[in-house]
Amino acid sequence: MRKNIKIPRILKINRVNGLEISVVFNNGESRIIDMAEVLEKSRIPKSAPAAILYRPEALSKVELADNTLSWPNVEQYITLKDGTKERVPFEIGADMLYALSRHEKTGSQKQIGRMIRDVRLARGFTQEELARKSGTTRTYISRIENARSDLELATLRKIVETGLGKRLEILIK
Repeated sequence: MRKNIKIPRILKINRVNGLEISVVFNNGESRIIDMAEVLEKSRIPKSAPAAILYRPEALSKVELADNTLSWPNVEQYITLKDGTKERVPFEIGADMLYALSRHEKTGSQKQIGRMIRDVRLARGFTQEELARKSGTTRTYISRIENARSDLELATLRKIVETGLGKRLEILIK
């Protein structure tokens, strides 16, 4: 039987700040990519054309191409079978970018985590009790309350409605 292999792909660039890039991956996670770390771990020599990406103004020219990050401003060439050279943008695979990135805490994650904790405490529940009532684990409840985990809508509904006995309403502004 063939296994379903999930390959990380970048869906959106949120913003570039200095040498950090905030992106959304296909698993729904917003993650921060520290490009200084990526370039260092990629062993890009300071003499290589891609070394200009250590400069924020050059790094900010990033584009999304084929679900990964691409820099057309980096002078890079490949040699074709017929011996001619063709200019191509500098790209780093999304799998490597995912592995070297860190989870980005969003304002909504912090707010949801805070609301769950406040209601849990008002009800007099421990994290363990809420986890048992909602079919999750204490560790997962802790991660949600501290904005260290992404949360699927079905799981949020289960925690709020089954675990906390409240009604979940979602507003899109």
